[in-house]
Amino acid sequence: MAKQKKAPRPKAATPKGFRDYFGTEVTERTQMLHQIAGVYHRYGFEALESSAVETVEALGKFLPDVDRPNEGVFAWQEFDDNDQGDWMALRYDLTAPLARVYAQHRNDLPTPYRRYAMGPVWRNEKPGPGRYRQFYQCDADTVGTASMAADAEICAMLSDTLETVGIPRGDYLVRVNNRKVLNGVLEAMGLPEGEGARDNVLRTIDKFDKVGESGVRELLTKGRLDASGAFIDGVGLSEDQAEPVLAFLTSKADDVAKTFQNLRTAVGASGIGAEGIAELEQIAELLDAGGYGADRIEIDPSVVRGLGYYTGPVYEAELTFEIFDEKGRKRQFGSVSGGGRYDDLVKRFTGQAVPATGISIGVDRLLAALREKGRIGGRTEGPVVVTVMDRDRMADYQTMVAELRNASIRAEVYLGNPKNFGNQLKYADKRNSPVAVIEGGDEKANGVVQIKDLILGAKIAESATLEEWKERPSQFEVPRGQLVAKVREILAGQDS
Repeated sequence: MAKQKKAPRPKAATPKGFRDYFGTEVTERTQMLHQIAGVYHRYGFEALESSAVETVEALGKFLPDVDRPNEGVFAWQEFDDNDQGDWMALRYDLTAPLARVYAQHRNDLPTPYRRYAMGPVWRNEKPGPGRYRQFYQCDADTVGTASMAADAEICAMLSDTLETVGIPRGDYLVRVNNRKVLNGVLEAMGLPEGEGARDNVLRTIDKFDKVGESGVRELLTKGRLDASGAFIDGVGLSEDQAEPVLAFLTSKADDVAKTFQNLRTAVGASGIGAEGIAELEQIAELLDAGGYGADRIEIDPSVVRGLGYYTGPVYEAELTFEIFDEKGRKRQFGSVSGGGRYDDLVKRFTGQAVPATGISIGVDRLLAALREKGRIGGRTEGPVVVTVMDRDRMADYQTMVAELRNASIRAEVYLGNPKNFGNQLKYADKRNSPVAVIEGGDEKANGVVQIKDLILGAKIAESATLEEWKERPSQFEVPRGQLVAKVREILAGQDS
């Protein structure tokens, strides 16, 4: 009889495009999200936690390719008894679920409805360096009002959020534009609605931050050579047709009034363009009244990302401080948040236009920015470790750890093999523990405990002379009843 082959062991590897997050990263993210939620709550927004799974029908046209519902998202089909069923997908953002939730529960929700949501989203895209298929988003949206006060409030809240989590004023800028102004520019160019030329122009405008004014001019007209030497076909507009777009993109002036004047020139006689400029003027006036100057939030027509998606005001939070890239070159950190007004999203479900506006913060990018600024990423303090000198006295050690926890001190009893005491201290070191508590038979008989300051001990071991070692002890013997007080004293000294 042939010998049966053993089933191969599964490979212990993270799926391509995904990653694992360990203690420090999870803690830092949780703390930052808590700070952000505090700002949103202060502004009157309510938390919403929607399903991680939506029907592909609900996600709708905002999929990368609606003809292939599993392209761009992680999707599967659920079959019923008749071998028919809905296509389901993991959410790829937090906005599409909001549209479904509002349409489904609109009779029970207040109008306007102000909500924030935080959580992972999934995209079935090609992964790359720093680009994962699962990542966190943090959104805030107002649904049900067309007032520009909602847009101004979103911008102000975004500014407050960045400062609250540790991005100081002067290191960020919230920039505001308006899709209606661009529509006015397209109208001034003589491009009709609903034709491919407008889409081509929008795609070209979206490259402004990469290729600049001259690059956009070439792409709108005759085409250009890219950095690799390949020729990219142009849209085929005349120089005169391209001029309103370039005037729009370069209309930002040192004075906001001059910026608006330049925009009026760019849109010409377009009614929709004039409407967009009026909305920007309202936002600027409301922000000024709230004390948000141009050092925090500014009108900037060069903000073009997402203009094909949004229907009115568009915002982007950019971090302006410099970092070094992987090749050692200086560059600005860049965008960590974007958003705008999307008045057509809920209409897909209800058939009625429902105004909405909101922002999404890229959680991982904002965390990376805080690490660059030194706001997070230092040594993460682990728990106080109560060592085990006698396994038969585990109840005594559990009593100690309970006293520490009841005093709001993070603590644990060593639960490995206690035979080798050196391994217990190695464990405490790997856990970044600030303090170790030691009570052997002699200490128990004398009613004392040994408390070892592991942070100070490590510092002394690095550089101290023998005399300094003697003068600065890192281990203390105290009466058993003073355990909590002494540990608290040592922890306070480490923080100072």
